[in-house]
Amino acid sequence: MLRALPARVLDADDERAVRDLLATDPVAACMLAGRIETHGVAPATLGAPLWGLGSGAELDAVCLAGANLIPFARPGAELEAARAFADRARRGGRRCSTIVGPAQAVNPLWERLQPHWGPARDVRAVQPLLAIDGPPLVPAEPRVQPVRLQQLETLLPAAIAMFTEEVGVSPLRVDGGAGYRARVTELVRAGQSLAWIEFGEVVFKAEIGAVSRAACQVQGVWVAPRHRGRGIGQAGTAAVVEYARRAIAPVVSLYVNDFNAGARAAYAKVGFRDVGTYSSVLF
Repeated sequence: MLRALPARVLDADDERAVRDLLATDPVAACMLAGRIETHGVAPATLGAPLWGLGSGAELDAVCLAGANLIPFARPGAELEAARAFADRARRGGRRCSTIVGPAQAVNPLWERLQPHWGPARDVRAVQPLLAIDGPPLVPAEPRVQPVRLQQLETLLPAAIAMFTEEVGVSPLRVDGGAGYRARVTELVRAGQSLAWIEFGEVVFKAEIGAVSRAACQVQGVWVAPRHRGRGIGQAGTAAVVEYARRAIAPVVSLYVNDFNAGARAAYAKVGFRDVGTYSSVLF
């Protein structure tokens, strides 16, 4: 039975409990699990505090309080976790640009933060979380390949266009885009940025933005406007799935806005199935 405890900042001694919690749903927890696997739990190495709720060797919920606020909780613990994490978040003030994660954890957290942090620029309360753990059901586009570092300047305008179209604001509005450029460069260096580039034009692009041993998460799927309506998104995504399952993780996931019927239909044809629901609150 979950007790009414305050959230605390976790440290290296809590890493096993954090890993055990995230392993209860590897696809939904992919954003957090990859960070923990790479950087551990201590704030100094993780780059942001990780809050936890629970006692002893078992945790009921965690929340990464970095550039994104990312909560994750055991089923049944979401409301108590929302209360505890909202208490800490209110005291520190809003420092994140997004609250994102499983809907059952994000939505009650936002209900408690909205009077203090609102209004949000956009609330996407229902975003189907999709996954595929086998070969894609449509042929993959062979021209989709990992982006090379020398192709970065070609990729960047497409990445900026995708971000602006999806999020509703340009990534250049903060620090002139230096942070966004650094993130895109990091993904290219890691082999997690894929694109079909032809005659100096990006026809299709996508990134594998979160990676854990058990699962990875595709983000930033984009087709150049003049090439849309030709099935390129399906074939390109199939190529990303093949690459990701071969080189990165056995399960490939992504989340999509519930109102984007075209994208949802395309992902279903590729072979993705619904496995949960995400929510995003954008500031």
